[in-house]
Amino acid sequence: MAGSLLAATCLIDLRRFPAAAARLRTAAQLAKESEHREIAAWCLETEAWQVLTDGDFGQALALAQAAQRVAPGGSSAYIQATAQEGRAWARLGRPRETHETLNRLMRLVEPLHVPDRAEHHYRYDPAKSDAYLATTLCWLGDPSAEPYSRGVLARLESATDGPPRPRRAVAARLDLALALLAADQPDEAGHLTLAAMTSGLLVPSHYWRAAEVVSGLEARRAPEAAELREAYRELCGGSVVQNRS
Repeated sequence: MAGSLLAATCLIDLRRFPAAAARLRTAAQLAKESEHREIAAWCLETEAWQVLTDGDFGQALALAQAAQRVAPGGSSAYIQATAQEGRAWARLGRPRETHETLNRLMRLVEPLHVPDRAEHHYRYDPAKSDAYLATTLCWLGDPSAEPYSRGVLARLESATDGPPRPRRAVAARLDLALALLAADQPDEAGHLTLAAMTSGLLVPSHYWRAAEVVSGLEARRAPEAAELREAYRELCGGSVVQNRS
């Protein structure tokens, strides 16, 4: 059951959606038969992440909220689904709902301790909440996004919150790049995005986040836009840059 769910998560990161859907159906069916509420909630949360990366923000919101209704209160699945709800509200451009959800998330995370295996996907790592908050603020276009994202990236790169988490740091660079773009600082935004795209650590489910910065730089006719577009094409094997806003 958990193996099917983890496989679905990996397949979503690779954007192999039909195969991921088959794995999710298997995990959801087994969770239903065994009455395992947390696994059932993780299935819904995982699907919410998939449709969020594919640009269906309304469906992502509905799935994240459904996951919270199914999950045991205070469980890792419940907390992660709350975080996904906040990101969906941000993508929908709803600041009040976004901040209300983030406040709920912070109250859930505050009493938590770092788990023995913080890298375990299904055990919520409190340090992850900072990265999720940074992403959500950047997607919302909140003025606090730039300084907050800088702080998160600095902590990830210094490993002060635990062992190095290079993929999380790459995502943090894209968060900061988007915030810098909103703050009209295209030079640094382009530098960070290029570093993320050429790191070898960016998974396909995050390509669109780099594409947003590339599209924003092109709209501003920034000198570095052409180099970034070429780097994006090499990263995606010729895929067209898409804007998910």
